[in-house]
Amino acid sequence: MATISEVMTRVVETIAPEASVLDAARLMSELDIGALPVCDGEALVGMVTDRDITLRATATGRSPQSTAVAEVMTEVSTCCNESDSVDEVLKKMGEEQIRRIPVVNASRHLVGIVSLGDLATDQSAPTDRTLMEVSQQSPPAQR
Repeated sequence: MATISEVMTRVVETIAPEASVLDAARLMSELDIGALPVCDGEALVGMVTDRDITLRATATGRSPQSTAVAEVMTEVSTCCNESDSVDEVLKKMGEEQIRRIPVVNASRHLVGIVSLGDLATDQSAPTDRTLMEVSQQSPPAQR
C-alpha cells in the first residue's frame, strides 16, 4: 500500500501568519498557485487560499497591505501524516471536500503537500471517486 510520502510534493512555499494579504496574493501569482500553507516557524497553523483573500479581505473592504494573512486564513483542522496511506488521504479529502491537503510529521511540522493532481497518475480510480465527492455542491452557509 502506497504512502503519501511517496506521492506528495516535498518542496512547498509557505507564508507567515503576520505577512500581509498582498504578500500572499503576490506569491500565489508568482508561483501560479491558489493556496499557501501558513507556518509559524516550522509549525503549520493554517492555509490561505485565493478564495480566502477574495471573500474575507477583498469582499469586506479590507486593505491587502495592512491585513495579515492570519486574519483571513483557514486554520488547519485537516492534514495528514507522511505515513498515511494514499487510500486514507483520498477518503479524508472526499469527506472534507478539499483538493489539497498539507502533510505533517509527528511534530506537526509541514513536510509536504498533496493534491488530487499528485494522486491522479498512480491512483486514477480512487482519485476520480474523490474528485466527484469534492466537487459536490455544499449546502449554503447559514446566515
